[in-house]
Amino acid sequence: MAAVLVGGDGAVLSHSSAAALWRIGVEQRAAIELSLPSPSRRRRPGLRIHRRPSLNLERDTTREYGIPVTTPVQTLIDMSLRLDRAGIERMINEADKYNLAHPPGLREVLDARAGEPGAAKLRFVLDRRTFRLTKEELERRFLPLAREAGLPVPLTGEWVNEFEVDFYWPALGLVVETDGLRYHRTPAEQARDRLRDQAHTASGLTPLRFTHEQVRYEPEYVRRILAQTTSRLAIATK
Repeated sequence: MAAVLVGGDGAVLSHSSAAALWRIGVEQRAAIELSLPSPSRRRRPGLRIHRRPSLNLERDTTREYGIPVTTPVQTLIDMSLRLDRAGIERMINEADKYNLAHPPGLREVLDARAGEPGAAKLRFVLDRRTFRLTKEELERRFLPLAREAGLPVPLTGEWVNEFEVDFYWPALGLVVETDGLRYHRTPAEQARDRLRDQAHTASGLTPLRFTHEQVRYEPEYVRRILAQTTSRLAIATK
């Protein structure tokens, strides 16, 4: 608050200082960061001041604990320019956890702010984690990975332990499930996933779970896990 008061009219906490105030997993820099809507070049010891005449105070700022600060969405956009993919994902997860910004709503905001610095990078990371392959596309990409890992053609869409599974190898006792929409899965969806995996494990099966993103963007990882699991199960069934 002292920093904002020193900053003068229109000053708000921003960037790493805003992220620290919102508790979204970014370390506070040594200097407190402020954004000012005016182009003034004044400097203050201990402050890092960003001159942002285009900052929309009504849309992009709010108050938290009475302190003027950029909104969670604006903070995510600003910080995405500094962070790598893992850092951006941590911020999105934290914002979701604290009910500050949920992926569906965040995507809508980013659609309306195309071209803004940081928005495209944030959207790229968000989309990579939330897209869902169609059933046909999933099978087209996953089945060759399974074959290359030494697995025969699986059963698809089978009911096992009262759950419909994506891929099933009864001779090996292997079930593979795939998840889309990693971000913002509801507690009920998460609980059902746990029940599925627990039911399969209790019946003596080996459940594996991959995200659609892994199937699409990390095929080598998926292939390696499948091969290692297949090798172990083949030995166990002899």
